[in-house]
Amino acid sequence: MGRYVLRRCGYMLLVMIILSLLMFLVYTMIPYDRAVTEAESFKTAYKGNPNAAQLYADKLADLRRQLGTDQPVLKRYLGWLGLGPINGKYNGIFQGNFGYSYTYDRPVIDVLKTPMMNTVFINVFATILGLGITIPLGIFCAVHRGSKRDTGIQIATIVGYSIPSFITAIIFIWLFAIMLGWFPVSGMKTPGSNYTGLAELKDRLYYMSLPLIVMTFSSLGGMTRYVRAAMTEALSMDCIRTARAKGLREKVVVYSHAFRNALIPIITLVIGWFLGIFSGSVVLENIFGLNGVGRLYINALNDKDFEVVLLLQMFYVIIGLIGNLVTDIAYGIADPRVRVNK
Repeated sequence: MGRYVLRRCGYMLLVMIILSLLMFLVYTMIPYDRAVTEAESFKTAYKGNPNAAQLYADKLADLRRQLGTDQPVLKRYLGWLGLGPINGKYNGIFQGNFGYSYTYDRPVIDVLKTPMMNTVFINVFATILGLGITIPLGIFCAVHRGSKRDTGIQIATIVGYSIPSFITAIIFIWLFAIMLGWFPVSGMKTPGSNYTGLAELKDRLYYMSLPLIVMTFSSLGGMTRYVRAAMTEALSMDCIRTARAKGLREKVVVYSHAFRNALIPIITLVIGWFLGIFSGSVVLENIFGLNGVGRLYINALNDKDFEVVLLLQMFYVIIGLIGNLVTDIAYGIADPRVRVNK
């Protein structure tokens, strides 16, 4: 197992290098120069000066030298990673410099802290609630396959799966926030409040309740059908018929034998969902006015704040690669027939 993990880590490092280079090249090809934007502020100061054009050109060249945009693309990429010098200094990701956000006028890592915490906060609750509902519900539907209750749940899941999340959000806002007045329409805390401790947590949970309900509801349809399909296939296996023929109790057959055989496809779903707690939701975060990663990502793209975008992209690449490795290892733990070390 140790050799397998080390080999996979080597592959992951190679993939990270290739993807980081491709992403850097893509954003480099965008016709935008930060130095030009920064130099525009000096035009007013040079206005009326007979040498204004020359002063502006010198300032632009100086800014490009400071930002490193006057260097070849490959040298800029190595400098971004911290593997090559920019202006005689090694100051990149490997040195702990994750970039600078010119929109927020502070380091990118500081910009990401609060949105990441908010996204993880709400997605952890949504993931736990979603798995707590869909796994038992999917098992119930598989065990009672073809019954009226199963049919009713399948119809409901198809309807829920077919409705886009933003439509669900609008309906729930109209029903629970406007008509019933149970929850606020948007926001993350009571305006003007300075709560601390438990009061702050309660206020935050109150504002997060409606987005949490929408996220959980939107995920129920697809998740339930996935678990039901995996359990239905497992219940039709010969080993399950043998277990029933031996006289084992139905709960033992379902939860000890069938569910373990159904774990392989479910593991992919569960791990993928847990890793999704870092990704955020562009649509829902904008609808509910949440300061999350998804909203930050789209705003950074609109503002051409590519340092933020690149760091987020690299973060998603790392999360995806780690997720694949954890999934493969979990396969071997859940099913002894799977040998990940070969």
